[in-house]
Amino acid sequence: MDHTLQALVAAIVSFFVVTLIFAAIILACKNNTKTHPRHRQAPAQTQRELSSMVVDGSWSFDPYVQINMDEITRATKNFSPDLIIGDGSFGLVYKARLSNGLVVAIKKLSPDAFQGFREFRAEMETLTRLRHPNIVKILGYWAAGPERMLVYEFIEKGNLDQWLHDPTNFSSSGYDDVSMARAPLPWDLRLKIIRGVANGLFYLHGLDKPIIHRDIKASNVLLDSDFEAHIADFGLARRIDTSNSHVSTQFAGTMGYMPPEYRDGVNVANVKVDVYSFGVLMLEIATGRRPNLSVKVEKKDIGLVQWAHKMVAQDSEMEMVDPNISREGLREDNVKEYFRIACMCTSELQKHRPVMQQVVELFENMAV
Repeated sequence: MDHTLQALVAAIVSFFVVTLIFAAIILACKNNTKTHPRHRQAPAQTQRELSSMVVDGSWSFDPYVQINMDEITRATKNFSPDLIIGDGSFGLVYKARLSNGLVVAIKKLSPDAFQGFREFRAEMETLTRLRHPNIVKILGYWAAGPERMLVYEFIEKGNLDQWLHDPTNFSSSGYDDVSMARAPLPWDLRLKIIRGVANGLFYLHGLDKPIIHRDIKASNVLLDSDFEAHIADFGLARRIDTSNSHVSTQFAGTMGYMPPEYRDGVNVANVKVDVYSFGVLMLEIATGRRPNLSVKVEKKDIGLVQWAHKMVAQDSEMEMVDPNISREGLREDNVKEYFRIACMCTSELQKHRPVMQQVVELFENMAV
């Protein structure tokens, strides 16, 4: 009898234990369902990161102009290769005519490049706030999913790189002024262009929260019908605190224009980085030489900046001037001062480079 009672008690206990186990399993399953990745609430930081990356919408300078994919596709003739006028960072630029008749430039960023997404955000946030005659204007944007478009004002004469190095290739690039494109830029126009770039950089660096462009080069300088310079392509631009430099995890810029501190592994961006690139651009404009190509001196290949400093030290500035520039009316004191400013801007050490305000003042005092 005792054995029977013990067996009964053991069976009852086992029943309760099994019941508790099943109840625990059911409860765990319910909790797991509530916290499944598809339903779990993301941490606040993650949500902020996601919201900062999501771009979906459009904006237009004109409330009567609707910037949408249908309008952009129609205006670019379904992104016809015949309308390509430039190859900017991470995307192509098309000449297009909006439904209101306005001719614009539309930049289509590569959807498969994360850098392109970052560039879109940088340009969108930067350009919509900038107002200066030497800074290209953004007229609108459109974005949905991976597709991102920027609508700029159309600058009639293309970019400075084309004028300096490929002046006969305008007929296939969407620009109409082919006849003038065949004539090399005279000295006075080159001086006007570089002064415009200087004024634009002075404006950017003088903002309450300065903007460093980080990719000043000939192809990012657009020329209008009066040969006024417009700085474009702000994909690598960064706002900086006046008390700090911007530290980037990657190098920014274009070979030949990047300062020596990048070569030495110091990847800190401040306004003096733009000043160096500007100085290289000055040398390129005056000499007609590409910054990424070496110059042969005494059977040795040296860089454009090194060559320029060497020639200035030898009092040989006139020999550096682009041979395509007419010497008629070209003043030697003007040329010497020009190259002196360029060499100051391309000093090896940042502390020896002037700020853009000083550069603008030096240009204003230059003899014409």
